[in-house]
Amino acid sequence: MKKFFLCAMIALAVSSCQNDDSTADSSFSMKAAGADYSGYPGTVQTVSGDITTNTTWTSDKVWEIEGVVRVKSGATLTIQAGTFIKAKPLAVGVATGVLVITKTGKIDAQGTATAPIIFTSYNLLDGAATTATPGDFGGVVILGDAVVNNGLDNNIIEGLGDQPNVSDFYYGGSNNAHNAGTLQYVRIEFAGRIITTSPDIEINGLTFGGVGSGTTVNHIQVSYGRDDSFEFFGGTVSATHLVSFAPDDDNFDFDFGYTGTITKAIAIADSNSSHSLSSGNPDSNGIELDNNASGTPATTGIITRPVLNQLSIIGVSSTTVADLYENAIHVRRLGQISLTDATVTGYNTGVRYEAPSTQASSSYLRVSIHGFDNVALPTGTTFSGLGTSISTANPAPKWGLTQPFFNDGALNLTGNTGAFKTEALWTNTWTKFTNF
Repeated sequence: MKKFFLCAMIALAVSSCQNDDSTADSSFSMKAAGADYSGYPGTVQTVSGDITTNTTWTSDKVWEIEGVVRVKSGATLTIQAGTFIKAKPLAVGVATGVLVITKTGKIDAQGTATAPIIFTSYNLLDGAATTATPGDFGGVVILGDAVVNNGLDNNIIEGLGDQPNVSDFYYGGSNNAHNAGTLQYVRIEFAGRIITTSPDIEINGLTFGGVGSGTTVNHIQVSYGRDDSFEFFGGTVSATHLVSFAPDDDNFDFDFGYTGTITKAIAIADSNSSHSLSSGNPDSNGIELDNNASGTPATTGIITRPVLNQLSIIGVSSTTVADLYENAIHVRRLGQISLTDATVTGYNTGVRYEAPSTQASSSYLRVSIHGFDNVALPTGTTFSGLGTSISTANPAPKWGLTQPFFNDGALNLTGNTGAFKTEALWTNTWTKFTNF
């Protein structure tokens, strides 16, 4: 996440206690570890350094990333469906493995619904399903030369400024049609790399920096991240079928002039995960959105304005647990948002506009927002749009879902609202909602 509070502190303690209900007949029911990790290959291939020629990671091996691996110089990294990737732990048991697709590289990672590509904890792939922890895998970073609203082409992606050859981590440019390749049917679990907490310099589960509209991104789940699940720094890349589950910080974060479209996305909170803090206060959001650090118009005239269609933000089931979180949607620093067919529930505050951002500059169509304790909207905030509604009911409304709150039991999202408005149960088979 790109935070701008200089004194932010992050709570990194993670509880891995969670009910295991492998019998519930539901696409969101939690599955036993063996159902997802049995049968992974016994052969481990360690990779490090730069990938500068076309390379394929095959599914007959577990691929172990040592340090920061960069795909560059026109090379394409192909990852076969069903491949497992982990990070190599250091002597003290901390993993730093990060996969970076640079401006000059591409990725072709095409998993399938029955054989997703899985980036996960080394602890789950060491022959014994031991406890996994956020930060066991460093993260996946994709960079491009699409426009960033500061107009620069040498922005250094957050979390990698400490590395040698820092130009490999530049993003931004003028090519909004930039194509970084394909990423589909992929799970990224237990990711995150923290360099400092004051100021916050981290790597998320999946980070996009200046990635263009030529890139294909769909059916991605990021779970148990040590920071944000997804973060978009500028660019125009669009994505569909995204799942964020149990991050320490934000589920979706948008910055620096991102203007792409996200269709069919779901954010699910888990009160058993850790929760980030800023100046001692809760700082985890369903969506956090900034225009830039200063909250002023950018020199390019581009304002951060993601377009989100068919969105579900699912929080927790009580005001007490909701105190661990900040907002379902937080729009600030002149940022804007476009929401269509969205349902939001289970946060104390549904949507918050922080000046100079205003509701009037955003747009809404068929949006239903809930917030506990009559604070769905902060005092003085308005909310309008065709088919929009606000609820402050306690307990929270389920918006037609059978059981929307993770911590109440197995998830069974069989409704036809939000992320599932036009396609029911698109999460079948390839997702996973189990902690260890």
